[in-house]
Amino acid sequence: MNRWSKGESKKSATTFKFPLFDVVSDESDHYYVKSNQSSKDKKCFIDTNTCAYRTIMKEWKILEKHLPESIYVRTYESRMDLLRAVIVGAAGTPYHDGLFFFDIVFPSDYPNQPPKVRYLSRGYHMNPNLYINGYVCLSLVNTWSGTRVERWTPQKSTILQLLVSIQGLVLNARPYFNEPVRGTHIKDERWVKASLAYNEEVFILTCKTMLSYIRTPPKNFEGFVYQYFRERGEFILSVVDAYGHGNATAGHYHVNHPPSSRVHNSAQFQKNSKKMLVELRNAFKKLNNSGPKLNSSGPKLNNSSPKSKVVKENKPKSGWLHNIIGFFKFIFGLRDQKVLKGSDGVTGKVAVM
Repeated sequence: MNRWSKGESKKSATTFKFPLFDVVSDESDHYYVKSNQSSKDKKCFIDTNTCAYRTIMKEWKILEKHLPESIYVRTYESRMDLLRAVIVGAAGTPYHDGLFFFDIVFPSDYPNQPPKVRYLSRGYHMNPNLYINGYVCLSLVNTWSGTRVERWTPQKSTILQLLVSIQGLVLNARPYFNEPVRGTHIKDERWVKASLAYNEEVFILTCKTMLSYIRTPPKNFEGFVYQYFRERGEFILSVVDAYGHGNATAGHYHVNHPPSSRVHNSAQFQKNSKKMLVELRNAFKKLNNSGPKLNSSGPKLNNSSPKSKVVKENKPKSGWLHNIIGFFKFIFGLRDQKVLKGSDGVTGKVAVM
């Protein structure tokens, strides 16, 4: 099994070199770039004695140590209040192999208030919790009602918990039932059929977002997008081809276990899949002849910056980013912080809507 989902070769799993967590210098296309611009707000992210500064540094350490291999994060040298993440859609869902980008901003009174999250939709609406205008509806960030334990808790909640919750609870196998009014009908045959039809629509939209990101990848993720689809393209094409011939249900195709007979999917889904197959094949073909270097992850830290000087003067075997975090750990006496887990062993109870 590969780092993303079933069916990928060991070769591509070991050649992917894009770091899970890194610090970059260009935040110009970030959705929240104009946030926290008052002198008071800026001070919260510069003054090392503020709660926001200390907490964000702890968050950096958690992300560096505990990010799963399907979530990639970039923070910014001059704007530690900003963060961008990409989540790879999981196997067994209609989002499989898709890329889903989120821009995040920390408020000046973090962690007393939750971060704000924006989904980079590229104009596609494919989940009840992710609006076409980028609004993210989630109890954990207090944009949907929920019980006390489901909402943001300053002493416990983390960015890692937020990202894993989006991947597992929002981008799930049956997103149709994320809508509260539908949740009570999850076993009703009529609603189940509607859910299957919704999954077909979602997968096609997932393919369209792939094409959009190939054309214009977000800043600092250019190398990731190009390398990801170069390595994953063959598998994606095989899946779309299977959908187009009615050999798999949307979200449920595994190259090592193809179905023995045709399964039910709609004629429209087959037609749309065949169209996507042509468009994706052409896009992947162009990637083989263009794009940035495979290890390109965007602009790096300025060599003259204070953070880069810390890296240069204290360069460890484990990498420069480890040194930055080690430096602040030494200054503040930070202790190791474990990822909070709930009864499910993952992220604790967090309501989807």
